[in-house]
Amino acid sequence: MKYLIAGLGNIGAEYELTRHNIGFLVLDRLADVKGITFELSRHAEKAELKFKGRQIHLIKPTTYMNLSGKAIAYWLQELKLPKENLLVIVDDIALPFGTLRMRKQGSAAGHNGLTNIEQVLGGADYTRLRFGIGNNFNKGQQVDYVLGNFSQEEFHALPPLMDKVSEMILSFCTIGVDKTMSLYNG
Repeated sequence: MKYLIAGLGNIGAEYELTRHNIGFLVLDRLADVKGITFELSRHAEKAELKFKGRQIHLIKPTTYMNLSGKAIAYWLQELKLPKENLLVIVDDIALPFGTLRMRKQGSAAGHNGLTNIEQVLGGADYTRLRFGIGNNFNKGQQVDYVLGNFSQEEFHALPPLMDKVSEMILSFCTIGVDKTMSLYNG
């Protein structure tokens, strides 16, 4: 069984520790823990993990957030995977900081990365794991907030949250989306 896990973010040092890059940060943490490394490949930095008989392909699209669908579609086709074997990790301002929520499908909710994925893949029928980054910004400041760095307090809270996301990724790949949602959502 093969799976594609796409962590969304933006390439470049200026975006590295921003809230919008939580997808990249989570996959970097998982790779560090599992002792694997990312290599530059077509449309993405890519790493491969073997876990309980599963072949798990991790990608961090190099297309920038708003064109994430291009990289995901390419790797789904390249790996000959159905959308059911795709998990997208994304930041979410509608959820309080640290809230983790997996869904089988859903709306893009104004997230440009998810909007592009839906356009390219032809629908919202793929699993996504939303990582709450909160909405502690004034009207008109959303872009600055999501492209801003985590606060010191948030930064110190990230490691155990990212470890929980890693558990959810491995759970998705081994026991499936429904059981993972019932174990971790809520």
